[in-house]
Amino acid sequence: MSTPRSTLRRRAVTLLVASLAAIGITVGLAGPALAVTHSSATSQLAAAGISWTSSGGCSDRNNPTCTSFDGVRQATIEGIITFKRASGCAITVTAGTETGHIGGTYSHWNGYKLDIALSTCVQNYISAAYTYVGYISGFGYQYRAGSGNLYTKEGSHWDILFYSCGGC
Repeated sequence: MSTPRSTLRRRAVTLLVASLAAIGITVGLAGPALAVTHSSATSQLAAAGISWTSSGGCSDRNNPTCTSFDGVRQATIEGIITFKRASGCAITVTAGTETGHIGGTYSHWNGYKLDIALSTCVQNYISAAYTYVGYISGFGYQYRAGSGNLYTKEGSHWDILFYSCGGC
């Protein structure tokens, strides 16, 4: 049988735990998993000096010729910003969350991947800083960062899978 004092104590602990959880969400402890809007993503990219391009000149997520950031994870945006700062390279994003990519949990559509343009600077940095995994048949040459993020050279671009923000 529970006493009024133990019932009161249990309620206080429950309230405290619920309050701490709400504060954690509010201050952004769960932030990197959150999806952001196209506008928010492009503002963050621009502020970091990262450009983006769209072969269709558009940002409609449902059009495969567009480059969209709608639904991209905050950790993915932070990851590409971390990569730019670490590498010192000019970065141009060529694909985001638009339709037309291979599906799956860790996909472009679900906000885990970005494609970036090839450059000598990017190639040199990735091959020097990350561990070569090997050639992935049907995809390309793959490297793994210490963060676990995967960089795959898929012929005309780098496909980057951001499991984390890469140390942001």
